[in-house]
Amino acid sequence: MPWFSAGLVGLFAIALLLRLWGLERFNTLVFDEVYYANFAVAFLNRQQEFGGHPPLSHYLIAFSIWIGEWLNLGDEASRNTLTGVPLATISYRWLNAWVGALYPVIVGALAFQLTRRRSYGLLAALLATADGMFLVESRYALNNIYLVLFGLLGHLFFLMALHTLQQRLRAIAQLAAQTNAMSSTLLENDARLPTDLPKAIQRYTWQLWLWLVLAGVGFGGAIAIKWNGAGFWLGMLILWALAWGRRLLRYLGLEREPNVAPPSVSPLVALTRLHGGHLLIVFGVVPAITYWLSWLPHMALSPMNSFWQWQIQVLDYHQRVGGIEAHPYCSPWWSWLFMLRPIAYFYETWQQGQSPPAVLANVAPSHLPEAIYDVHAMGNPVLWWLSAVGILALVAIVGIRFWQSTRQPFELPALGDRTVPTMTRLRVAPQGWHLWTLLFLTVNWATNWLPWVPVTRCTFLYHYMGASVFALLAIALWLEWGLRSGRPVFVQLSLTVILLILLAFLFWLPFFLGLPLSPTGIQIRRWFDGWV
Repeated sequence: MPWFSAGLVGLFAIALLLRLWGLERFNTLVFDEVYYANFAVAFLNRQQEFGGHPPLSHYLIAFSIWIGEWLNLGDEASRNTLTGVPLATISYRWLNAWVGALYPVIVGALAFQLTRRRSYGLLAALLATADGMFLVESRYALNNIYLVLFGLLGHLFFLMALHTLQQRLRAIAQLAAQTNAMSSTLLENDARLPTDLPKAIQRYTWQLWLWLVLAGVGFGGAIAIKWNGAGFWLGMLILWALAWGRRLLRYLGLEREPNVAPPSVSPLVALTRLHGGHLLIVFGVVPAITYWLSWLPHMALSPMNSFWQWQIQVLDYHQRVGGIEAHPYCSPWWSWLFMLRPIAYFYETWQQGQSPPAVLANVAPSHLPEAIYDVHAMGNPVLWWLSAVGILALVAIVGIRFWQSTRQPFELPALGDRTVPTMTRLRVAPQGWHLWTLLFLTVNWATNWLPWVPVTRCTFLYHYMGASVFALLAIALWLEWGLRSGRPVFVQLSLTVILLILLAFLFWLPFFLGLPLSPTGIQIRRWFDGWV
């Protein structure tokens, strides 16, 4: 097995182990499981429950419950009737755990497709494995993990479509060259046109359409979880518009390429080679059909409302949600970069000599005189803050590159018989970084974060999860450059940062898994007043 694939498999195994371990420990409905587990049970009982969001996540959690109960997962001690029927806690959590374990793999595959560098893909997957927010969200019956993974799959398949399009265009060019070379001798030598290239072109054609359809399903699926999943779809649409905008500026002579060494090829350079049919499929027809199909099982339970009436109800729900004071863990959009207000999903105490609370019936007794079980939906702080620095640095680089591309080269006047060459523009990004890689990360980060700026309803840290992926990919890009730079200081700095991220993950792991901590252990991990 190639080292890249072996690495991704290993990280998947670690992520899966972290998500499955002690999944049934807390015998209760944790945070928004109060809603989603109940919605799923209602769907299984053919009862129509409206949760304020599209219903796709209800079906997924309902499937988890159905399979879990059919396989008789869990024991009697892990069962509760909080949803109105006796269920083992693992039955409504196991699917999230398995799906969430794919997160590092998808991030690694996306990084590889973006740059064609396996080292970058594996490092991005490692950092994704060391993230706390996605670990917590994957261990409970919540829907944010589905939203992000559908959106990332949309991006992954779209990049694969662009790569296939590049291969198809190269095959067509090779076929044309061979045809021209053979045309002069075709009759006298009875030569035959090669058959492998036409077959390759045909194969690339149907593969291209397959990836585009799957990308559209990913974009539509993200929106069918929550409407803010549209940030993934919007990001790719804006990148396509930017590609045509740059092409127009070059045609008008208003943009020039910076005087830098030729970078590696990005699949995004093929954006302008997509025709109208491609765009209609990936950005219009398939996402729309996917979203519409996601409502059909819900509407089949009761035909009282039409599809459009349900959309109005979703909009009305979000307009009625209270403001920033509606919930103790609400946080404004600007605070997400600094992780000022994580969310306490679970909190319980157990003192020695006392009977354990019912919710801790499956938890092994702790040796601590007073054990506190605290689950916080928060990122790995070191990774989170460095990711914010990394993505903001890329935003600055993109801004400078855009300014440089619209400026004429500065020429010094001749001095006597000496001719002074044209001044080159300052290099603002490491050599080998393609501008489209930077645009992909910054644009998608922005489309998943900035739409929250005008929102006045209560928002939570988990609303930043989609944007945080691209911030993570940004810091992975910086670290991978440091490792590949060949300069000892940068290599050592990158290795030190990676080690700090992994150590921080272990330090805050009790908050992610709900491991027992003493009051002192809790306090040394709460660095800010908002981390309560």
